[in-house]
Amino acid sequence: MYTIVGLGNPGAEYENTRHNAGRAAVATLKDISAKLVTPDTFMNKSGDAVKPLIKSAKQAEQLIVIHDDLDLPFGKFKISFNKSAGGHRGVESIVKAIKTQAFVRIRIGISPMTPSGKLKKPKGEEAVEHHILGKFKPSELSELKKMHKKIDEAVAFIISDGREKAMSQFN
Repeated sequence: MYTIVGLGNPGAEYENTRHNAGRAAVATLKDISAKLVTPDTFMNKSGDAVKPLIKSAKQAEQLIVIHDDLDLPFGKFKISFNKSAGGHRGVESIVKAIKTQAFVRIRIGISPMTPSGKLKKPKGEEAVEHHILGKFKPSELSELKKMHKKIDEAVAFIISDGREKAMSQFN
């Protein structure tokens, strides 16, 4: 059975923040036959919540972690497998805790685009923190709902047809 983990921070003050994009996505999954997990730990301690659930390499291959990603534009998501954490501390915490990066990630883009269509990532630690902990705008929330439906389809596809076919279909 798959385990699907939505990363984010617990507490009402973090609802609708960009950093909670994964947590919000898991909350909207429908008709998925899997263990759905939204850790009660803060993002950087996500591994503490995942470690008791994933005890083997075989279980890790049936782990799907859904999280925000500054390297993707808002409105896009990407499925990846066996990739480095890419600087995402929640993912780093999970990799360290379960001693493998061989699991599926659904990375939800949270960075804005320039008018010319280039990714406009915040620069500097303070700017990054301000952006990821900032709330989605009302217009972004409606776009996020559409993305959640596509993520729901992608998760169902991963479970039914496998990660390789899902990456080919959705990336």
